[in-house]
Amino acid sequence: MDFLPKDPAILVSSVNMLLRDEEFDTLESLCYNFGAEPKDIKDYLYGHGFVYSDKQKQFRPIGYNQKGTNELREQSCLAEMLSHE
Repeated sequence: MDFLPKDPAILVSSVNMLLRDEEFDTLESLCYNFGAEPKDIKDYLYGHGFVYSDKQKQFRPIGYNQKGTNELREQSCLAEMLSHE
């Protein structure tokens, strides 16, 4: 892979695959390799409904580990609002 994809779904899949398959140890090293800033990737994907888990070393849907449906709805609404900015 020569560059990180722009499409959010493909970007999440690519980053998670590269981290899972241990091509890179950290999100930071992956971003460094592709000339990107981790904060920019995290912010971009957060705006599309994904949050980075340092523990799992992967992007997951916002609220994936949340128990309460109200909390999940609030996070989904926030992500939706941020995506329209």
